[in-house]
Amino acid sequence: MSTLTEFSQALSTAVEKAGASTILVDARKRYPASGIAYTEDLVLTADHVVTREENIQVVLPDGKSLAATIAGRDPGSDLAVLRLAEKALTPARTSDAVKVGQLVLALGRPNTQGMQASWGIVTSISGPTRTFRGGMLDEYIRTETTPYPGFSGGPLVNTEGEVLGLNTSGLTRGSSLTIPVKVAWRVADALAKTGSVKRGYLGVRTQPVEIPEQARQALGRGQNQGLLVLWLEEDGPAAKGGLIVGDILLAVSGQAVGDPDDLFAALRSDTVGQAIAIEVLRGGRPETVNVMVGERK
Repeated sequence: MSTLTEFSQALSTAVEKAGASTILVDARKRYPASGIAYTEDLVLTADHVVTREENIQVVLPDGKSLAATIAGRDPGSDLAVLRLAEKALTPARTSDAVKVGQLVLALGRPNTQGMQASWGIVTSISGPTRTFRGGMLDEYIRTETTPYPGFSGGPLVNTEGEVLGLNTSGLTRGSSLTIPVKVAWRVADALAKTGSVKRGYLGVRTQPVEIPEQARQALGRGQNQGLLVLWLEEDGPAAKGGLIVGDILLAVSGQAVGDPDDLFAALRSDTVGQAIAIEVLRGGRPETVNVMVGERK
């Protein structure tokens, strides 16, 4: 058997393995999309492909069609979890080991005729980034794979058939990206348990500014930029906590903030309802203010 034939068979085997956990999701007017078996009775898919809240159907790899309901959804990360009435799924095998240059396959099951696949390499691993749907991705993957219609919600897999992440075209305009397993599965766990993902909120408007040299020396760390507070929401979390216009935010819970995305990323779901320490420059002097984080609506 030639090396090329062996390589081809290995790719087919990977598609077959991952295909056992790749589900057809019929939850919108247009053509169906794809999903991944998260547990035996939960399907993880892209939120933007779930436009109906009733009459949702999923089709299993064996062709069996089952009704599903929405267990939870998070537009900010473009993820949704669907629940079945019975444990009929084969949960996906996953891996968070991904490298630039790695050979990968994007899979989808957008119709009842079977699996579809495209292949390429991982071109970049980036993040964090804010999405136009109002969320923040800690990390995302770009690949050279072709996102055919209906691939959103389907898996990106390695040559062993292990799921590396969930593919979606719903987070960036005009292109597709992959939400890594370590991000997507964390969100899916929250959605399965509570139906939503909490996001922290301070009620401030800021802009990046350079930290004066004298203040940098006083801080004793190589941070060149902070966030100047331009506006405070009346009775918002920041105002109640004692922040004032003119403060320069330096760090949140020990995490340096130099641009608005840093602040957005620091206000994780586990900070909601918690008092956090915010380091500021006030009148050129470092101070710490404790603020109770609100929930972004």
